[in-house]
Amino acid sequence: MLKRFNVNKTALTAAAIILVLGSSCSIQQKSATDTKDLSYIYNPAKNGFKPDISVFNEDAETSVLSIGIPRSQFQFSEANPEGVAKASVLLSVKLYDNTLGGILADTAQFKYDLSRDEFGGAYIFHVPLKAYEGKSYSVETKIIDLIRQRTVQTFTDFERTGRYSKLNYKIRDYFSGNELQSNVIKRDQYINILAPSLQPDTLWLFYYKAVKELPAPPSTVLPEVTLSPEPEMIIPLAYSDTLPMMFPKEGIYLFSPDSLIREGLVLFNFGSDHPTMTSPETMIPPLAYFATPEEMDTLLTAEKPKLALDQFWLHRTGSIERSKELIRIYYNRTLFSNYYFSSYKAGWLTDRGMIYILYGPPDKLYKNTEGESWGYRKPPVKSRWGSKYTVADEFLWFNFRKQTSVFTDNDFVLNRASTPISYWDIAVAKWREGKVFRLDNPEELK
Repeated sequence: MLKRFNVNKTALTAAAIILVLGSSCSIQQKSATDTKDLSYIYNPAKNGFKPDISVFNEDAETSVLSIGIPRSQFQFSEANPEGVAKASVLLSVKLYDNTLGGILADTAQFKYDLSRDEFGGAYIFHVPLKAYEGKSYSVETKIIDLIRQRTVQTFTDFERTGRYSKLNYKIRDYFSGNELQSNVIKRDQYINILAPSLQPDTLWLFYYKAVKELPAPPSTVLPEVTLSPEPEMIIPLAYSDTLPMMFPKEGIYLFSPDSLIREGLVLFNFGSDHPTMTSPETMIPPLAYFATPEEMDTLLTAEKPKLALDQFWLHRTGSIERSKELIRIYYNRTLFSNYYFSSYKAGWLTDRGMIYILYGPPDKLYKNTEGESWGYRKPPVKSRWGSKYTVADEFLWFNFRKQTSVFTDNDFVLNRASTPISYWDIAVAKWREGKVFRLDNPEELK
């Protein structure tokens, strides 16, 4: 069961948290806080929730941000006057108008105490925001678990493009009737499509094959593999918001009220294992980032894929325990790549996913309306100044450019020309040796 909250905009004051930093006597390192660094948003150890977020155009001047969080992700406590297990959540939303240079256009803040026993499933918060046709926006959402003092921050981009916008649709589970925030669906999942402002007689379904090609290494400048503009199939469907739909085939499904317009609701089937990877059939393909073509052919054609997969990892490490640790790290990064970076293809197949899997979460991250820059700390460089040493931080930077797409607002492409030296070959070699590559380890760069 889902609990829904319609959020009223109220002012709140949050307590400040002061961090006390220690310093060394012999080596001094700058510890000033970089307030623009957003690297924590892609670091699961620093994020308390994994929310699903969607946007719906309610009317000509209002877009509703829906935030869904499973109940299992909250911390509950009975330390309250009622003695009832409750979670305490602070939510802050800021809307930025990108068409006016990113100025603050609207805000919403609230605090809520959530009863564990009253509802199961997930909590869904609906936040109305003032947004207008023809404008492009970015939403910054902060969700704070006040009991655990854990915070998650997300950024959501959307554009109001009129009648054919994907924001004019909602989807809900056919059997439970629950609203769904994610547009990633399972092969055996039945849904309803709602288009209350359109009420079309017919919805046109455009089907596109799933994109499975690996991105090129960062040091290789090749033409980008993009989604074909022409669909594999076009199917007219008599529209009804009670019609159950199921999508058994992997790929991309675009719905439009016009057979000539390629814009509208987009649903993705990335396979039954997405975003997790638990079967050998889905665990083998991501190994292509550091396995040889011959090894991949052996793995993909093995009669016993699980045995072949186990032998592959054991050959890397020579130890069952080390193999287990390496597998845990590699597939955790693959899972979070799927969670953070899925666009019109699974997250592990994207440029950001590729870097995230082999290099890990970035040490620095800067965002703007045009893209993201990721920094990985290099081995520290000591410089002498008077009688003391200082440590200068140097970073390897990967720059990702945001792409315009009718299928997704989460498509970013690596600017390969801006990173001529990426240490990619060294990273691949370390993984092949059964080691987790770390750029800030000077031994790794030898």
